[in-house]
Amino acid sequence: MNTAHVIPGSLAEAQQLVASAARELGGDPAAMALLAECDERLRQPLRVALAGSIKAGKSTLLNALAGQSIAPTDATECTRVVTWYRTGATPTVTAFAADGASANVVVRRGAGAHGLTFELDDLRWNPAGQRTVDHLEVRWPTPTLARTTIIDTPGTSSLSREVSERTMRLLTPADSDADPTRVPGADAVVYLLRRLDAADLHFLEQLGAGGPAGPLGVVGVVSRADEISAGRLDALHSARQVAARFATELERTGLCQAVIPVAGLLAFAAATLTQPEFTAFAALAALPADALELALLSADRFARPDLDLPVPPPMRAQLLDRFGMFGVRMATELVRTGVGDAAALAAELAARSGIDELRTVLDVQFGQRADQLKAHSALTTLDRVLTAHPGTRADELLPRVRTLLADVHGFAELRLLGRLRTDELPLPPEDLAELFRLIGGAGVAVHVRLGLPAGTDPATLRAHATDAARRWRTRSRHPLIDQATAAACLTAVRSAEGALTQLPEIRP
Repeated sequence: MNTAHVIPGSLAEAQQLVASAARELGGDPAAMALLAECDERLRQPLRVALAGSIKAGKSTLLNALAGQSIAPTDATECTRVVTWYRTGATPTVTAFAADGASANVVVRRGAGAHGLTFELDDLRWNPAGQRTVDHLEVRWPTPTLARTTIIDTPGTSSLSREVSERTMRLLTPADSDADPTRVPGADAVVYLLRRLDAADLHFLEQLGAGGPAGPLGVVGVVSRADEISAGRLDALHSARQVAARFATELERTGLCQAVIPVAGLLAFAAATLTQPEFTAFAALAALPADALELALLSADRFARPDLDLPVPPPMRAQLLDRFGMFGVRMATELVRTGVGDAAALAAELAARSGIDELRTVLDVQFGQRADQLKAHSALTTLDRVLTAHPGTRADELLPRVRTLLADVHGFAELRLLGRLRTDELPLPPEDLAELFRLIGGAGVAVHVRLGLPAGTDPATLRAHATDAARRWRTRSRHPLIDQATAAACLTAVRSAEGALTQLPEIRP
């Protein structure tokens, strides 16, 4: 039986290997610094990078995921540098130069419900001197950042090659930097797409070509999905069809495991919906249907100050800016059909924006696999450190490191999960449900994969895992099964076998 790990490497084993390498390479300061960084990285929250072309909506999506305005969304200098968002007791923004010097950044909040601006002019560096900003670090007290460090990256299709390369250096340092032993900056990537053009494919193929040098997990997002179909109420349905087409086309990159449509602007507005905004939507919803339809023909018409509506022009402008035309139409329709308070409207808008589905995908593919994703990042660096420092007893660690990195079953699980969201294999519904669960679609704990309650005894878990492996292997060998379905069945077999490796041996 194949007893490989469900995801490459475990956190505990990665920590042990890093510690062993440190003992053997203790006389090399450069190697020790990298290994210390690896060890610290394993103890920190998962790092997820937001990447995509210019104006793809990365900062807006970040604000939506955080549930509050913590990232500037206007095109300022800060969008040209990498910005790290970490948990902190109080909100602070710090600029760092390439030499490690730092400077406090003044934060200004825009008028009304608008976002933040980071003032990067006239920074007072410590130590003093003239420098340029290398990266920003934002500390903010939010539950999202307590679990995950989010990295907002410059646009991958920037007119400035230097700006675009900052993103690639962060994600695949071994391929784009003079120092091939740098620790990768991110454990996973959320890549935002507005169109699937040559620049997007090139970037994703670069990530895939980097092999173990890049992050293990990549999820695609059809961003600004509300702008598809000109903001009509069926925009998200159209965006879902676009996402399914992108997912099919991206299979050839061998990297992106799912593509989710998200209306980031609507998601953020839903998370921060105010009572005056709900009152405005209620007033619009009370209009006769023909009058409301006429008012919502276009954004320009809705914003006209001479239009006789029960909502004053400044509030209408705020609704357009915060919700977009799609959001205004959706919110008004929801109130018309019975949504009776601000909290209920916020929940309905969030569900329709796609942000809830994205959070679920991120939790299953990144959050619940955080230890393994972090271990993968550490092991890739350890591989390069050991390769760069041959001739010591640490060489004995290299075969085990490469064995762990060569086990790509976790990647196969993620790809199959993405396919199950956009396509349906020719299997009975109950088999599809079991397949989704077994490969970690509902969670990666052994009892969840096997569909058993928490606290189930190891003997029962082992019996169910053994039975699942046998049944799915039998399905894979059916003479009439197609190749793709057979491969899916074998993925389920390995998942069941991986669950067995996590259970204690039953001794007679």
